[in-house]
Amino acid sequence: MLRLFRIMDVAHQKNAVFEEKKLARNLAPKCKQCRREGEKLFLKGEKCFTDKCAIERRNYPPGQHGQKKGRLSDYGNQLREKQKIKRIYGVLEKQFRNIYYASDKQRGITGDNLLQRLESRLDNVAFHMGFGSSRCEARQIVRHNCILVNGRRVNIPSFLVKAGDIVEVDDKAKSHLRIKTAVEAASNRSFPLWIEVNTKEMKGTYRTKPDRSELPTTINESLIVELYSK
Repeated sequence: MLRLFRIMDVAHQKNAVFEEKKLARNLAPKCKQCRREGEKLFLKGEKCFTDKCAIERRNYPPGQHGQKKGRLSDYGNQLREKQKIKRIYGVLEKQFRNIYYASDKQRGITGDNLLQRLESRLDNVAFHMGFGSSRCEARQIVRHNCILVNGRRVNIPSFLVKAGDIVEVDDKAKSHLRIKTAVEAASNRSFPLWIEVNTKEMKGTYRTKPDRSELPTTINESLIVELYSK
């Protein structure tokens, strides 16, 4: 009988792990994530550029104690910075840890390598090229087989795009209203210097990895390095 209970317990744990992997995404409200970090993370697409943005209305953390000012320790600042970067790029803890360790093994500055790997993800590149109004929407477009890399269909959001790769929307998906709306909105804004985009053909080239000076100054990757170096 005891052995039977152990077998059932192991099976239950395996099912729990499977369900966790199946639902491996952050389902927390997007606006609350921005308010928690105290800045715009651009998680809601075009809404972030309007007066309806939560940061414009309530720029303090959510919850009943959100308006109370508190002083964070060094560890608290490091942890908050890690959480902010994870939310910006839409990765979970295990994914982020693997990306950091891979960046640490590369030559060069670990913090710069970390940001370059995050920026080279296919969902992030598709977002910067305007194929999705947010990284979350761009990730969904990738998962739905709407993106081609060098003429080949790729549906893995974490796929690392290399310098010179051509990323484009599949011909059948170019008529999708959400993609057309996102491209039209992106065409009214400037694109990053490390990509080249043809909005009419919905095609772009990943020219090179971005330099640190071309990335947001609100990110302090050195805190992440300090956190994982302990």
